[in-house]
Amino acid sequence: MKLSDADLARYRHVGHLTVPGVFSAERTAAIVEDIQAWGEQFLAELPADQRAWYVDGGVKARSVLRKLDNPHHHRKAVQELARDPTLVGLVESIVGPGVSVYFSQIFFKPPEGGGPKPAHQDNYYFGPNDIEGVVTAWIALDDATLENGCLYFGDGTHQGPVYPHEAPADEPYNLQLPAAILERQPMVPAPVMRGGVSFHHGNTFHQSGPNTSTRWRRACALHYVHRDTFFEHPALPYDEGLKLRVS
Repeated sequence: MKLSDADLARYRHVGHLTVPGVFSAERTAAIVEDIQAWGEQFLAELPADQRAWYVDGGVKARSVLRKLDNPHHHRKAVQELARDPTLVGLVESIVGPGVSVYFSQIFFKPPEGGGPKPAHQDNYYFGPNDIEGVVTAWIALDDATLENGCLYFGDGTHQGPVYPHEAPADEPYNLQLPAAILERQPMVPAPVMRGGVSFHHGNTFHQSGPNTSTRWRRACALHYVHRDTFFEHPALPYDEGLKLRVS
């Protein structure tokens, strides 16, 4: 499966594209079951000094994870998702043939308080040698709506530079775009239903809102790179040994 010329033109113009119905409800339900079990085990074994990095600070009544890193390495079900021929075909439409997953994440965004993610550019985190060689495939494992914290994008921002990011003193992991830059950039919501995939360029501004609903907003982000692309000067440490060649 490849993107149509019209879809690819839209992606090139605004820096993101949502493709509905890539995965079935049965497939996403199986992934959810697997990551929930993994998350419970991870949380039970999580050292106190790492809780700020992984536990969602917006949920006060209980401890709930906000994310997990590199599920493509740790979970067979997610590795199979990353290798899915339909998904890989869509990714290759954007960055060309021969791709790997360099890094991946599970985002839990729990109900009744799941915290927002500030606006940022993935390519600031990754520091790739080629900004055109990175695309994120954000897979909705639940319906992502305005109420439960869907993504928002800055249309066309991929055509600009990668800006310096800053982080709150007590949240060094939460690198984000400065307010002075964001105040000039409208952010557009991009709801996506379960099983759909939102693709975005590594330079595109994006953020997510809080989850004020009673429903989960789980997602899996697979950060694909072209075979000639690597993280040359990343802002955070990434383990190249976990890189998964898929085509």
